[in-house]
Formats: sequence, C-alpha cells, structure tokens
Amino acid sequence: MEATVNGVRMHWREVGHGQAVLFVHGFPFHSGMWEEQLARLPRRWRLIAPDLRGFGKTELGGKAGPLGMDLLADDLARLLDSLAIDRAVVVGLSMGGYIAFQLWAWHPQRVRALVLCNTRAGPDTEAGRRGRQELAERVREQGTKAVVETLLPKLTSERTQRERPEVVERVREMMESTPPETIAAASLGMAERPDSTELLPTIEVPTLVVAGGEDAVASLAEAELMAKEIPDARLVVIEGTGHLTPMEDPVAFNRALVHFLEAIEGH
Repeated sequence: MEATVNGVRMHWREVGHGQAVLFVHGFPFHSGMWEEQLARLPRRWRLIAPDLRGFGKTELGGKAGPLGMDLLADDLARLLDSLAIDRAVVVGLSMGGYIAFQLWAWHPQRVRALVLCNTRAGPDTEAGRRGRQELAERVREQGTKAVVETLLPKLTSERTQRERPEVVERVREMMESTPPETIAAASLGMAERPDSTELLPTIEVPTLVVAGGEDAVASLAEAELMAKEIPDARLVVIEGTGHLTPMEDPVAFNRALVHFLEAIEGH
C-alpha cells in the first residue's frame, strides 16, 4: 500500500483487522524483514509494516543531512493518522527500537504497548559515533557494498549462518537494495540519537523486551537493563539467534509475540 505521509510517498505492507500492530524495521533493511510475522501471525490483529523514509519503496524526500530518529517517529505518527489508528502496539527492532523510544517521547498517546527487540536505550559511545560517521563516508565513496561487508557478519548467529543460509542471503539482498544516501543519512541520524535511558521508568504501557542469545550488536546486558528499568516489562531471550531474531527464529519470536499480544488484549 502507498500514500503520501509527512511529505513523502510511503509504502507499507498490511494484513489482518483489529488491534493495530506496527512493525518498525532495523538498519539498513526494509519492511520485508517482517515477512514471517505478516505471513504467520493471526489475522485478528491489524499488522502494518512500513518502509521507513528512504528505505524499501518509500521516498527519502528532500531532507539533507542526518536522518533523525525524531523525524522517522513523526512519519509513523502521521502514518497512523492516515490510517485512522489512534493507538498501536509498536514492535521495533534495533534502529526500529530507537524510533519506538522517540515515538514514546513525542507521541506517547499513540503507543498502546511496546516490543523492544534486539535494541538498546543508551546512546552510542564516542567510538560508536565515529564508527557510524566513518561508515557514512565510506558508503558515499564506495557504495552500498561497503556496509554489507562491514555489517553482515555481525548480524546473525553462527547457528543461523550454518543452518539457515537462505536467511543470511535475504539479509544481504535487503542491505544491497538500500540506497547509499539513505544508509549514510540514517547512520548519521543514529549517531546523533538521544540517550533514552531516562525514558525507561516513564514507560507506562505493557512492554516486551526480546533479545537474541548470540546478539553481537545489542548485548543481553542492555536488554536486561531495559527490562529492569521499565515498570513490569517482560524479557524473553531467544537462544541461537543473533541481532535479527524475528528472521532467524520466527517460530520462537512469533510465539513470544502472540503470547504478549493475547495477554494485553484486555488491557
């Protein structure tokens, strides 16, 4: 589906009816990373997976410079407006989690519940920020393959690489389809994102934290911190997965998500 949202032509995938569940993809992917969720979750929920600004089939627009998490959160709020959705369960993976925090900070009335997957609340270290800036420069000079070769080995677990090579190939395809200018802008935007740690105690909606047991990007300690600081949050660790848990073990991830969604239906 497509519509003009917040000044850009936005594309999203949608199935089902009922309570809205908004899936926010990670970097540098697109809504296709949620295929196993949209295909297999019960249709009694309205499942919506947008391509974020500049990713997939959604326009980047005329914005120059860093692609901030606040702008991406605003885009999602405007998408909910266009779909006449007051509140949604927001499922954010990695960069999608950073955007989910910004949605809570700027538009808390739109968030019915949160699923924070393979992400963290804290900002980048100084070294991390430099790394993102260098990645932006390299991808502008060398193209998308620069980010593929840097990031791909870190994103999935050894088990996934060994037993599900088709998932690794799908990850590669999504990364290679993302324009260099989008990768550079989003990398700089993540480097500038605010520290969301102080937001954690303010999150007053049901929250599920999902961590990959072998995630080399967002550590288990960071997931445990979020689950501890968010009131009544629940932590689920899915062993044998890396940074892309919903793609690496969709059966276990979907089971945890369904259990959570069923538990909050009367909330």
